Amino acid sequence: MVSNKKVLGLGDQVVDEYVNLNVMYPGGNAMNFAAFAKKLGYDSAFMGVFGDDKQAQHVEDSIDKLGVDRSHSRTERGENGCAKVNIVAGDRVFVGSNEGGIAGEKPLRLSDDDVDYIRSFSLIHMGIWGHCNHLLPRISKLGIPISYDFSDEFTNDTLEEAIGYVQYGFFSLDMPDNQVKVLLKHIFSPSNKVLMATRGSRSTITYDGKEFNEVAPHVVKAVDTMAAGDSFLTAFLLSYEIEGKGMKESMEDGQRFAAQAVQLDGSFGFGTRIE
Repeated sequence: MVSNKKVLGLGDQVVDEYVNLNVMYPGGNAMNFAAFAKKLGYDSAFMGVFGDDKQAQHVEDSIDKLGVDRSHSRTERGENGCAKVNIVAGDRVFVGSNEGGIAGEKPLRLSDDDVDYIRSFSLIHMGIWGHCNHLLPRISKLGIPISYDFSDEFTNDTLEEAIGYVQYGFFSLDMPDNQVKVLLKHIFSPSNKVLMATRGSRSTITYDGKEFNEVAPHVVKAVDTMAAGDSFLTAFLLSYEIEGKGMKESMEDGQRFAAQAVQLDGSFGFGTRIE
């Protein structure tokens, strides 16, 4: 059963340029969350900073077709966020990035109207690439659950900036089970509800402050692994936080949706030729 509650992706959007295919797709962690939530039948929105180039226009056109609200995003003069990748046997290999483009140079600032708008959401997802950590103290006071993707690029500084403000933390960790459990337990803070580590083809592990849960991934032959983790965390969050399902059931929902998502080119489709 799909809830009528709304969810918000706050922070990064990019175009993923597949250099060896000369095709670009919309993407970005916060954007992917909003797009996947919409595909799963939820009302969703994205708030971030767009450039004013053709890449930005393609992202905007794509999410408009999906029906993702972007009414509180900004457009700034400059390059849109862009990541350059190659696809090798279905796996994405990053070969370059402009570090968020104009969104990194002119990070999102919130007006009082923006804050009132954010109050209408039931869940907010952010991430390490969103250039929005400065907004966490203000947003966290709204009492809306916040999810944050720390990826595999987090540092001690990132943890200190974000972990105490979020209810859900996601990590990509290439570690044995026991090391993952030690880390999650060590960094778990009073504000956290669930910390989760995805590990590619190995089991996903969660910690809720009391116990660990572990679920094996659904191994499928991928067309494109771009945003596999984003699709997983989106479906998990919607099941666990919005629908109130149990931990393992929500993790299984995440695995099933991720197995579907990797059958599509790009993060969520909408490819176009790079001119």
